[in-house]
Amino acid sequence: MTSPTAADLSAPVIEIDHVVKRFGEFVAVDDVDFSIGQGEFFSMLGPSGCGKTTTLRMIAGFEQPTSGAIRLDGVDVSKVPPNKRDVNTVFQHYALFPHMNVFDNVAFGPQSRKVDKVTIKKRVTEMLEVVRLTEFASRRPAQLSGGQQQRVALARALVNLPKALLLDEPLGALDLKLRHAMQFELKRIQREVGITFVYVTHDQEEALTMSDRIAVMSDGRVEQIGTPSEIYDNPASVFVAGFIGQANLWSATVTQHAAGTTRVSALGGASLCGSCGDSTLAVGSAATLMVRPERISISLAQPTSQSGGDQSVNATVSDLAFQGPIVRLALEAADGSPIIANVDPDADLPLLRPGDSVWASWTQSAACVLPSVPNQQPQLLED
Repeated sequence: MTSPTAADLSAPVIEIDHVVKRFGEFVAVDDVDFSIGQGEFFSMLGPSGCGKTTTLRMIAGFEQPTSGAIRLDGVDVSKVPPNKRDVNTVFQHYALFPHMNVFDNVAFGPQSRKVDKVTIKKRVTEMLEVVRLTEFASRRPAQLSGGQQQRVALARALVNLPKALLLDEPLGALDLKLRHAMQFELKRIQREVGITFVYVTHDQEEALTMSDRIAVMSDGRVEQIGTPSEIYDNPASVFVAGFIGQANLWSATVTQHAAGTTRVSALGGASLCGSCGDSTLAVGSAATLMVRPERISISLAQPTSQSGGDQSVNATVSDLAFQGPIVRLALEAADGSPIIANVDPDADLPLLRPGDSVWASWTQSAACVLPSVPNQQPQLLED
């Protein structure tokens, strides 16, 4: 899918303008400020309580900002009721009409808008095919599983072809295989109809798979906005690095800035470089060195720079586990810091056992130097 052009983003469909939302003394959304372009698949990603669903509810009109503004097509709709906004919402709860069958549930929106019967039948049939419920068209919600009901709710929202579709973890009730299939179906539909999708999830795989851009949120604030590759490869903070995928996060001290890289002392005094991250960190300041487990190579002998291992540390195997497409190695550096490496099962290595000495290596472009978080000991954060 092609990302939105600069022109698309210069005339945004949705603008969140320095929005704050308080519930009593609790600040649920703290000065959130970003825009979403025409035809963009935009995801808000973060753990429970980070403010992503509250932000979505304010876009939908179910909550009003305490301060700031929400604009649709340049018009301030901060106080406009939900039924007056040209957006549709799919929440975690299905809210289907129990007395209507599946076809009529999906057809309800266009019928309310006085769309002609031929068009309604065509739209509803297409949507039921997309969500794989064609054979259930005559059933009522009580005769469906939870996952099937969720798909009916999704089809009911899509069939109206709104200016923006707001989705609050709509795939949560589906089994893993169907969930993966629906990720691609959602993206295909979004591409074909050109509707702006605003997607809320705590599932990083969903966000990385479907999104043009992602806003990673924590404690009511936006930590970083970028494309999936930008956020994964060049995180702005320790939180983003740990929340998106898996990351080795090691305590470090900045020793030098040179030629677009930052050199640090880490893992028992090793002098290591990072090519991304915060280049403004002062020499001598505490930092965090991040390397993704899949970017680490393992060898028995110390690699040379010609073999691509221009950053390397000696480590001891502490555990290993076969996980199908990868072997997950748990290592321990000289200072006791944990190192996790995901290696190919066909890698040219002998049978490793706990206690074996190996070399862990990576290119400097695989490493990011990030600001340290006060009172937080960096470690491997998992999915």
